[in-house]
Amino acid sequence: MKKWIYIIPAIWVTIFMASGLYSATGDIIKKFPTPGSCPTGLAFDGKSFWMADRKSDSLYQINPENGAIINAVNAPGYQIEGLACENNYIWALDIEEKSILKFNPQTQVNEKTLPGPCDDPQGLAWDGTYLWIGDMTKDRLYQFSTEDGTTIREIPSPSGNPSGLSWDGKYLWVSDRFDDMVYMVLPENGNVILSIPTPCKYPRGIAHDGVFLWNVDYQSDTLYQIMLQDTVKYIQTNERQEKLEYIHQFRNYGPGEITSLDIYIAIPQTLPYQTIIGVPIMTPSPTDYLNDKWGQKVAHYHYASLPAGGQISVSMNASAEIYKLRYFIFPDKVGTLKDIPKEITSSYLVDDTKYWINDPIIKEAAQSAIGNETNCYWIARKLFNYIIEKLYYERVGGWNVAPTVLKRGNGSCSEYSFVYIALCRAAGLPARYAGAVTIRGDDASTDDVFHRWVEVYLPNYGWVPIDPSGGDNSSPAGQAAYFGHINNNYLITTLGGGSSEYLEWGYNSNEIWQSKGKCKVYTEHIGEWSPLSNSKTDSLLLEDSAKNCKPK
Repeated sequence: MKKWIYIIPAIWVTIFMASGLYSATGDIIKKFPTPGSCPTGLAFDGKSFWMADRKSDSLYQINPENGAIINAVNAPGYQIEGLACENNYIWALDIEEKSILKFNPQTQVNEKTLPGPCDDPQGLAWDGTYLWIGDMTKDRLYQFSTEDGTTIREIPSPSGNPSGLSWDGKYLWVSDRFDDMVYMVLPENGNVILSIPTPCKYPRGIAHDGVFLWNVDYQSDTLYQIMLQDTVKYIQTNERQEKLEYIHQFRNYGPGEITSLDIYIAIPQTLPYQTIIGVPIMTPSPTDYLNDKWGQKVAHYHYASLPAGGQISVSMNASAEIYKLRYFIFPDKVGTLKDIPKEITSSYLVDDTKYWINDPIIKEAAQSAIGNETNCYWIARKLFNYIIEKLYYERVGGWNVAPTVLKRGNGSCSEYSFVYIALCRAAGLPARYAGAVTIRGDDASTDDVFHRWVEVYLPNYGWVPIDPSGGDNSSPAGQAAYFGHINNNYLITTLGGGSSEYLEWGYNSNEIWQSKGKCKVYTEHIGEWSPLSNSKTDSLLLEDSAKNCKPK
């Protein structure tokens, strides 16, 4: 099931879906059955589609308005797996011969044959000057010349099984057979900008018609028209209902006395990631509720004294529906630094004790990463790439300041967050952090490690999640999964811009105490998860239960 951010009267839903007016990126606009039962390559010639069918060894010309067959010709090879259109010609990939054929559909003559630039070719795209092809064994994409097949550029494939390629005038689009995804790829370096679940389970050829993306699926024998727009900025999928018991314990082993103890527990709120069900129940009842300078609500417990051997335990029971959240961010739709509201910059560009945004290490790193960039998406993305290159994940104990972590070259999720926030703020991009309790594995599980990541403010999109420590991943698709995406295994308790007068630099909860005499203190923070009885899905279900994919 997929949730939109718009609320539309039910009587209009059918009309809007048919027109695509309120469709989200990735929604199916219309679909047609394919002419043959083994469709592979797909290309758009400016007016109609050309589709290859492996079983019939044919190329079919298809009307995009109604799916009707305009023409059918014999394929120029026996295993055509990729198509690309250049003016009045069709470039066809024959994987049996590992060659690329320049085919004239009017005369049905192969006018040129090029050797393939790789050993396991799949997909084909024409960018107006050169051809692109994928290699399923090496997980690479190649740009090559139509003059003699010379490789011009080589970039990583988004994931391991590129099955279709297309060009939209600026970006490559790559379908992946095993991921069941389509990726929008920056041709300069292979960065994945956008990822869309495919309509069915065996995506092959893809084509861009100037407005929409089209995908032919080998399992359902269907040609799908897919919405590409950002009217709906994000979608919520894979919802699950969970109950969290968060426990904060404080023990005084003495021999001295704790003369003052304050415990603060962050109260979760409804956010795009989650809907809080009911009111969190605090046990025992707190002394009072407070809001810190970032607007974070906390339950506050005050104890005047705690003798040696004493223990305090407080807890919060919260129920929530949590989602897998996916933003569809088109860089050209994101504004510049000048477009950010002043009420955001005044709070989320300031320095703090963990950031040191004016330190030469931070300032030089930010400048090195972004240069003269002013588009907020590319500032955020270039800094994200910089951290991936410079840091690797390691929990080494404690939290160091951002310049120290960057110079050291490794850090925990909190330290990654401090560095990324520092770099963003040094570059003029507002950033804050989110802290959460994590479902680790089974629905009924325990978390005592927790997780923190970053949100950046992108004009026209608002606060967008970015997890720099999660980006420590080898594949472009794996890295992009942590930019504008959050999985459905977190309950966010805390949003903060920096040090809090109650939570300090922690999240979820915190304690502040004073003592008389020597005191050995032990604190424990535990999150215990259990599914609600009416939980709708678990994290292993398909992204969209409404998909209707019929096996061959």
